[in-house]
Amino acid sequence: MTSKRELVFRAIRGEEVERVPVGFWFHFVILEEKGQGLNNPRIFQKSVEGHRKYVERIHPDFVKMMSDGFFIYPSNVYSPKVTSLQELASIESIGENHPWIQQQVEVVEAIRATFTEDIASFYNIFSPISYLKRWFRTETSRGDKEVSDLFLENPELFRDVLDVIAEDIAILTKKIIQDGGADGIYLSTQEIQDERITAELYQTYIEPSNIKVLEAANQVGGVNILHICGFQGASNNVTIFKDYPAQVFNWATHHEAVSLPQGQELFHGKAVLGGFENGKQSLLYGGRKAALQEETKRLLAEAGTRGVLLGADCTVPDDFELERLDWIRQAAMLE
Repeated sequence: MTSKRELVFRAIRGEEVERVPVGFWFHFVILEEKGQGLNNPRIFQKSVEGHRKYVERIHPDFVKMMSDGFFIYPSNVYSPKVTSLQELASIESIGENHPWIQQQVEVVEAIRATFTEDIASFYNIFSPISYLKRWFRTETSRGDKEVSDLFLENPELFRDVLDVIAEDIAILTKKIIQDGGADGIYLSTQEIQDERITAELYQTYIEPSNIKVLEAANQVGGVNILHICGFQGASNNVTIFKDYPAQVFNWATHHEAVSLPQGQELFHGKAVLGGFENGKQSLLYGGRKAALQEETKRLLAEAGTRGVLLGADCTVPDDFELERLDWIRQAAMLE
């Protein structure tokens, strides 16, 4: 019997498997704590314990380690009150020894130390543009308009700001893999949700920072998942990500109306992850066992069983019933 770790990597390489790997993930801290983990042992331990209990209870095929607590990138220019791009022009690298980097390496080590079996693990990292947007998030805005306004002031300077952030995220990425022991990263990115920022502008001025992070992971042997984050209120032209240097691609198959087989073709035959809608109105969240297993078999009949990992469009709700993962895993066993 193939180990779970080898099963996952065989699937990623597009090789024959006895069953298709399955994985879902959710957060282990509350909303307010997601950016409050720096120098906070309580949130650090809460994340470690959450991962431990999840793995012990469900024995997943692979683990996406959440960066809970570290959602806010610290910087000498960090402020949600920035109104001009010039205020970010003096941005400097935080440096490889910054606690925000070191403590994330430590949390990865601590999470992996709780594993009771050898399973593949990938650490959640946001793209530079996503970290920048989080500076401007409020109860009424996800930061898209604010960063678009900054972008349009001076696209070249905006690209330079993202490049500084990308350098630090690249350092984090390498350390997570080399020192923390993660197998790779799960890089979450998306288009800016503002019609003024076209696909061409995105590719010219924002894409280089995404690529820099993935290339850093590849340089140290990471096996990486690109997550194109789409949901109600956030849509992407997934074709602009088709040539990214990742080994696995995950996107909102339902929201973007791009099926797993269409993604296999779009992403040049690389491994695809997903298939299930993740919201509370979805079959995944509330459907009966028989219906969920029937949908599993339908997805595999459509996409095949090589280069496929079953999962969701994005993070599942915190009250997701974990036994549902096993229902899907049972249905994904090949005869």
